[in-house]
Amino acid sequence: MAGFDGFRFPGRQSGDEKTTRGGRWFRVLLAVLVTAAVVVPLTAAARPGIPAPAPARLAPLTAATLDETYAANRANAAEASRMAAAHGDDHRAAADRALAAPSRKLLTFDGRGDGRATEVFGDLAHADRVAVLIPGSDTSLDTYGRFRAGAAALHERLTRRTGANSRTAVVAWLGYTTPGTVSTTVVTPGRADEAAPELRELIHELHTVTGSGSRIALLCHSYGTVVCGRAAPRLDVDDIALLGSPGTGVDSAAGLHTRARVWAARGADDWVADVPHVSADLFGTTVGFGTDPLSPSFGARVFAAGDGGHSDYFSPGSVSLANLARIVLGETTEVTHA
Repeated sequence: MAGFDGFRFPGRQSGDEKTTRGGRWFRVLLAVLVTAAVVVPLTAAARPGIPAPAPARLAPLTAATLDETYAANRANAAEASRMAAAHGDDHRAAADRALAAPSRKLLTFDGRGDGRATEVFGDLAHADRVAVLIPGSDTSLDTYGRFRAGAAALHERLTRRTGANSRTAVVAWLGYTTPGTVSTTVVTPGRADEAAPELRELIHELHTVTGSGSRIALLCHSYGTVVCGRAAPRLDVDDIALLGSPGTGVDSAAGLHTRARVWAARGADDWVADVPHVSADLFGTTVGFGTDPLSPSFGARVFAAGDGGHSDYFSPGSVSLANLARIVLGETTEVTHA
């Protein structure tokens, strides 16, 4: 749900007002679903596909094969850029071309459709602290720049905090087809269910590269928190941070069945506060994601995110970015609380 950015709920309400109006907003949500079910398939069908090569064939990922992996994926991105340009899609061609630059470190790249990419910031082979960013809706190769900017800002903050010989790395994981802002998929767990096995595989590969002593923090934004909720029971990670979450699909942190510390934050101007945290069965599927991770009943470690909005958690100089860096570094006693 990192999309929805153009959609605004009314101003902040008191707890009683939110309770009494929750039912009405849920009806609005259902109306959006019905509209999306009709409109989105038609508009999506009208959009021509963007040609791209199949992903590069790679050796199993280890510290020794990292450079080979990066090079192969850059070459694949360069070819995807040429194909997109020949197809007349200059925007995608530019996005692919940027990913093909010699400085980019791509663990994965797939230019087909909405596209997927996994990019590394820092020296992954020697990292003992790794942050993995999980995006929300409307994140694709066409919008990848804004997602990447957040990962770069976090890496810069970590490096500044730990010094030039920092043993930290940040991984920006666009490893699943995110839901569209206005679609049935954005309020249902289907895309998260598809993404969960891919995220588990990534975490396994990261431990293979970095060794068993490395510590990994998942930083999950908006619909990405649903992905993390689905994957959590089988993830070998130390921290899971839920940012601007619409819910995770479970009633409590204990329901995630993870040994990781579970954190949650929401900026003061994040419209997700006005989304009804409900869940219901509709037409054979689950709609909505249940309990607000910031609620006392959920049991997460709630931390301060400042005055930012839904897209501001990784903004340079922000309260939320500072706290996320502390979580990644294991400086849990220094995390400031809301």
